[in-house]
Amino acid sequence: MNRTAGKEPGEGGGGGRRTGLPSFAYTEADAEKQRGVRRMKLFATGLLVFVAVVFALATWAKSAGAGPWAGYVAAAAEAGMVGALADWFAVTALFRHPLGVPIPHTAIIPNKKDQLGASLGSFVGENFLSEDVVRARLRSVGVGRRLGDWLSEPDHADRVTSELSTALRGALTVLRDSDVQAVVGEAITRRANSAEIAPTVGKTLEKVVGDGAHRRAVDLIAARAHDWLVAHEALVMDTVEGGAPGWTPRFVDRKVGDRVYRELLRYVTEMRDAPEHPARGAIDRFLRDFASDLQSDTETRARVERLKSDLVSRTEVQDVIASAWSSVRTMIISAAEDDRSELRLRARASLLSLGARLATDERLQSKVDGWVEDAAVYVVTTYRGEITSLISETVASWDAEHTSRKIEAHIGRDLQFIRINGTVVGALAGLLIYTVAHGLGG
Repeated sequence: MNRTAGKEPGEGGGGGRRTGLPSFAYTEADAEKQRGVRRMKLFATGLLVFVAVVFALATWAKSAGAGPWAGYVAAAAEAGMVGALADWFAVTALFRHPLGVPIPHTAIIPNKKDQLGASLGSFVGENFLSEDVVRARLRSVGVGRRLGDWLSEPDHADRVTSELSTALRGALTVLRDSDVQAVVGEAITRRANSAEIAPTVGKTLEKVVGDGAHRRAVDLIAARAHDWLVAHEALVMDTVEGGAPGWTPRFVDRKVGDRVYRELLRYVTEMRDAPEHPARGAIDRFLRDFASDLQSDTETRARVERLKSDLVSRTEVQDVIASAWSSVRTMIISAAEDDRSELRLRARASLLSLGARLATDERLQSKVDGWVEDAAVYVVTTYRGEITSLISETVASWDAEHTSRKIEAHIGRDLQFIRINGTVVGALAGLLIYTVAHGLGG
């Protein structure tokens, strides 16, 4: 009776019930290989039967006085039987108890499956996941040079660019706008609040004034002020007349308004046309003083920081920061989808340039090889225990009978050659021993 019948997957001899890892399934392909093993078993067994028949006939012939040759044949056949039986026992003991008899140290794979898994995990950890082995192997591969040769091919650069574009589109599609907007808004706000901008603004303003770059702005403001005064003469006069005392005659108010307007227009016109106008000098002095205060005056710097915080915290500014992500994402996705977009063309050109450098620059190759080695060593040294335990736990989860049958299906055919070779080698050894013994006896 099959002693594993009715057991759950992952439950078998030597391991007990295990859950959480898939059973080592016995597939139709394994069954086909097992049929090949059975054919080899029949051949090896047939050879054993053949030498047994030869032994019987040779022994009969020897006793019947057939001649010395019968002794030689009988000795060879007898040794062939011994070799065949010994190797049959050894091969069978790997997978099951020979003839169903529970002889110690038989059915090794079903009974020692868990220990074999643990030993396999330890073997892999010690011989494949050690720092020296990983570094030596990667160094011999020459990752940097090979990567450079591969990337320098235009077709390969196109492929990598396409894959990166697909990954970028997928990542941007998966990300939720609300989450990214919240992160971006918080990052910008935190960065703005943590960095004092007054000194930087002061230094920038000082440089702008020192280089005279602000004069174009002053020219523009003066020109616009002049044009506005020309277009709004009535508004200026009405404003002046409206601010006059009620007891003054209207013609006096009009006279004053007209004078104020003309003086104001003259002043702005002179300021617009005269680069050395006193007002321009006053503006220069104000800007220089303000730039100095931004860098050194505590009160001015504090007021700028308060203004910055108030500005950043305003709902309108936060909405602009949040909405910027949607625009950026749309732009990036559109560029990633377009084969001729500047983004993809630049990415392709960068990959080709990187490949060409990697293929020829030994220093860069050495750097890349070092990075790859360090990364691989970090992974194997940090997670070696997890990797080896995965091997041992996976083997332990396999059903013992299925494991034995599957392994036998894969290597059983070669193991039957051991039986065949044992029969042949045993027969030759028996013949040699008989010949030597007979020669010495003669």
